[in-house]
Amino acid sequence: MKTSDDPFETPVTHSGARAEGGVAPVPDLLSNSRSGAEITLRRLRIFWAVAHSATLTRAAKLLNVSQPTLSQQLTAFEAAIGVPLFERRSNRMILTDTGELLLRKAESVLRSAQEMEDSLPAVSSLARPIVRIAGVASVMRVILPAAMRLIADAMPGVEFDIHESAPAEILDLLYARRVSIGVMAANSVAEVSSGFQQIPVAADPFVLAVPEFLDLSGVSDPERDLGAPAMAILNSTIQFVFGTQHSSRIQDWFDMAFPNNRLATRVRSFELALDLVAAGLGVCVVPALTVLVGDHVRKGVRLYEIGLETRRIVAMVPSQYLRVAPYGAFITALQNVGQSIAMPTVSPMPPFIREAVARLAAADVPGGQAQ
Repeated sequence: MKTSDDPFETPVTHSGARAEGGVAPVPDLLSNSRSGAEITLRRLRIFWAVAHSATLTRAAKLLNVSQPTLSQQLTAFEAAIGVPLFERRSNRMILTDTGELLLRKAESVLRSAQEMEDSLPAVSSLARPIVRIAGVASVMRVILPAAMRLIADAMPGVEFDIHESAPAEILDLLYARRVSIGVMAANSVAEVSSGFQQIPVAADPFVLAVPEFLDLSGVSDPERDLGAPAMAILNSTIQFVFGTQHSSRIQDWFDMAFPNNRLATRVRSFELALDLVAAGLGVCVVPALTVLVGDHVRKGVRLYEIGLETRRIVAMVPSQYLRVAPYGAFITALQNVGQSIAMPTVSPMPPFIREAVARLAAADVPGGQAQ
């Protein structure tokens, strides 16, 4: 029989085992392989990825395999189990009741396998530890380099595998165990598995970014104090596409502060939004960290307090990783950098915005609390 060099092709269980005394054991989905089919860690991971991705295309992208290969492995896995695990509906894969039951078992097996893998560098003096991390670009480009310098001084030889991703993709990478640490805003996603811990890294206030030449200090009545050209800029909003409730909360804030505003531009990065603001094409609400470029403050923009809830940056990590080198040390480095980072200068809230916030509070209408 040909063996595979891929550790994920190692069979998890074999069928045909009987309990002591010749009595058949209690049926177990993970030991129900048929016709010589094997249940392997690789197939368990493919099953898990399809279950969480809901489509074969997305699961193939998550695991970095071709869709035909993934489909073939999934079919073999279902043959090994002996019952269908998914209902195929149009382009979606819906777990059957058996699939739901197996998913819970598979997650336990995969978690144990990952713990074993992660412990290997700690017991091998020849192994080079690797920190696999995914995070949102606005945080990674500011906090990550300094944290890497700290860990390099404390643990020379550590390698890094870095992914810049959106919050939903970060979670996918964490669930698939392709990364070990995810860095994002605490409330970027609606629900997070109890298997992950959220470690506070930094507090990142939301601010209003306007062109540097536009001074709002002391402005009580923008129409009277600024003139038409400046009002055209203030009323042109540039908004980052969050894909969450946060987008509507930002729009609510603009409606409160600038009643005549219009959405001028949608963007997919804070960096581009700030470039457009610096060019005088509008204003935007951004986290303060996004205004930093390495150790320097981006030129061409002026920042103001706006009263939205501060964005809490956290490192999400499976609980067991905190006890495994070098992950625990790197998370500590992230915290040290996040707590000591020098934020850009933010001017006090302009009078007309402060008055709008006060009116809103007096009316007892829920404010646009940012996530």
